[in-house]
Amino acid sequence: MLTTTITRVLEPGELDSALAILDRDPVANAFVAARVQVAGLDPWRLGGEMWGWYADGRLESLCYAGANLVPVCAGPEAVRGFADRARRAGRRCSSIVGPAEPVAQLWSLLEPSWGPARDVRPHQPLMVTTAMPPDIVPDPLVRRIRRDEMDVIMPACVAMFTEEVGVSPLAGDGGLLYQARVAELVGTGRSFARVENGQVVFKAEIGAATLKACQIQGVWVAPEYRGRGLSETGMAAVLRYALGDVAPVASLYVNDFNTAARATYRRVGFHEVGAFMSVLF
Repeated sequence: MLTTTITRVLEPGELDSALAILDRDPVANAFVAARVQVAGLDPWRLGGEMWGWYADGRLESLCYAGANLVPVCAGPEAVRGFADRARRAGRRCSSIVGPAEPVAQLWSLLEPSWGPARDVRPHQPLMVTTAMPPDIVPDPLVRRIRRDEMDVIMPACVAMFTEEVGVSPLAGDGGLLYQARVAELVGTGRSFARVENGQVVFKAEIGAATLKACQIQGVWVAPEYRGRGLSETGMAAVLRYALGDVAPVASLYVNDFNTAARATYRRVGFHEVGAFMSVLF
C-alpha cells in the first residue's frame, strides 16, 4: 500500500499538532518550540513559515523556514519533501541548523542549488544539565542586564557574534535586526553579564526558553580576561538563573573544535546528548 505524502505550510488551527511534534524532543527543539509557543503559527508573528510534512494526511514532521531553516523530527522522506520546497522557494535564510543527521541530508540535497556555503560545521555537540555544579561557586557579579544598559551589552554581543560566526551582525541592515534581538533578550530578563568599569567581561544569554527546556547561547569572555576561570563561574551563575527561574533542563550546543569551551561546559556539569550541524551562508 502506497503512502501519500505532501509538504505544505501549516494553518493556525494546527497549533496543537505542531506542539505535540515539538514536544517529542524538548531539548533539541527548544528554539522552534519557544517561538511557536509565543507566536503561534502566524508567519508574521513567527518570523517565518512553518512547513509540515504529512503522511496519509497525518502531520509527522516540521521545518521552520525563517532567518534559519530548521528541520524538526524529520526523517529521510520528510527531509526530501522539505528540500524540494526549499529549492523551489529559493534561499532566504542565513543558516540551516538543527540535529546533525537531518541537516546533513538537507544540505546534501540543497547544496547543488544553494551552495557554496560560507561555512559548514558538521558536528556541534548538544549538551545538557539539570543540576548546579557542586564544586563551582557562581560568580556573584554576574547579573541580569537592565533595559538601560543596551549600550553596555551591545559591543560585547557584536564581538561575540563576529568571533563565532565570522561576519559582523551589523552588516546588511546596519544591525537593526540583531539589535532588536538583543533588546528582546534584555527586555525578557534573559541577558546576563559581569560588568566592570562599564565593560562587559563575561556574558551569556538564555536564547530560547520553554517550560521544559532552555538553551544558553552567546557565551563570551573579553579577550583580555580569558584564562582566569570567569567562564566557569559565570556559566554557573547563568545556570542558577536558568534552572531556578526558567526550566528544569538547560542546554547548549558548541563547535566541536572549541575544546576549551567544551571542557568548561563539562566542568560546569553539562554532558553530551546528541549533535547539531550548522550551514552558514
